[in-house]
Amino acid sequence: MGQSHLTLGRGLLRPAALLATIVFGGCASDVANRYYMKEQFPAKAVGEVEILYRRPTRGFVVMADFQSRGESAEDMRTKAAAIGADAVIVAHLGGIYDTGSQWAGKDSQANTYSRITGTAIMYKETR
Repeated sequence: MGQSHLTLGRGLLRPAALLATIVFGGCASDVANRYYMKEQFPAKAVGEVEILYRRPTRGFVVMADFQSRGESAEDMRTKAAAIGADAVIVAHLGGIYDTGSQWAGKDSQANTYSRITGTAIMYKETR
């Protein structure tokens, strides 16, 4: 009788550990960060970091690249702020598309993506 309780306890331990990993582990996966600067810069307030969706026209230096699944442009902005970046260039990659739509701009699934990348930059004239 005591052994059956022990077996039941072990049987519940594995699903409980898996649930804890999912709940407390966050939603981001496939995370990769690469820093290119030799020196470190003080963090900035998140609101000071611009979110861009294309290369800026003014001069800049790439500080770092971030990549993950399950994160947002705001998450990329937060990472960029932590390393003192002026802006982060965000790209959404992958995702779902409607095979019946020929025009990407009219695709009902156009806002879905499976991976996000962010390139943290610092403007040349600010440092």
